[in-house]
Amino acid sequence: MKMKTGLELRWDFTPRQAIEVQQTLRGRVETQDRFGPLRYVAGADLAFDPATNLAFAGVIVYRFPELTEVERCTARRVLRFPYVPGLLSFREIPVLLGAFERVATEPDLILVDGHGLAHPRRFGIACHLGLILDKPTIGCAKSILVGEVAELGARAGSTAPLVDKGERVGIALRTRDNVKPIYVTTGHRVSVESAVDIVKQCLDGLRIPKPTREADHFVGALRRAYQERHMRRPA
Repeated sequence: MKMKTGLELRWDFTPRQAIEVQQTLRGRVETQDRFGPLRYVAGADLAFDPATNLAFAGVIVYRFPELTEVERCTARRVLRFPYVPGLLSFREIPVLLGAFERVATEPDLILVDGHGLAHPRRFGIACHLGLILDKPTIGCAKSILVGEVAELGARAGSTAPLVDKGERVGIALRTRDNVKPIYVTTGHRVSVESAVDIVKQCLDGLRIPKPTREADHFVGALRRAYQERHMRRPA
């Protein structure tokens, strides 16, 4: 997949510098729809091995709306940025870009296992990746980073605003009856209403949308295979 970005792809920042980058770039995030027909969607995720600090990125491309898999690509890199809450993108995106560079079927939209606008500085990993790739992106998170949900119905399909400091930053979506919701948020070039609609179309009866769920399984399997090859078993 060819990179289409005007951003300077530097990653040698201190955490303080990274926060300044977020504050600078967040004004470039587009929160309204700017995408054409969706023929292919991708799910992206990352897993890492704490013993070696190796990260395993995975991207799976699906035909949409059928959700039939087209291809999957991976990349492995040593993580260079420390774990700092709110700065996930500086740690993970360099590895994810390695996987996207290998993708032959360019997706029209990307679902990211993480947050977009539902972030302390309104610039989560889904926003950052969307700006770099100039692609519509949606954040699909399993837990809340910032904000609160007042009340959410128990039936599948129920939604409620995720609100932080008086601002709606995403939507809580119940994907199965009486099961914990997921949190859908704009990444880039997608309104939150469209994001929820697209995520609903990516559900296949389970809690997590298929693209991000299968990407999570993919990178987890890559990590386990690496660990088994290197025979690092508990004593």
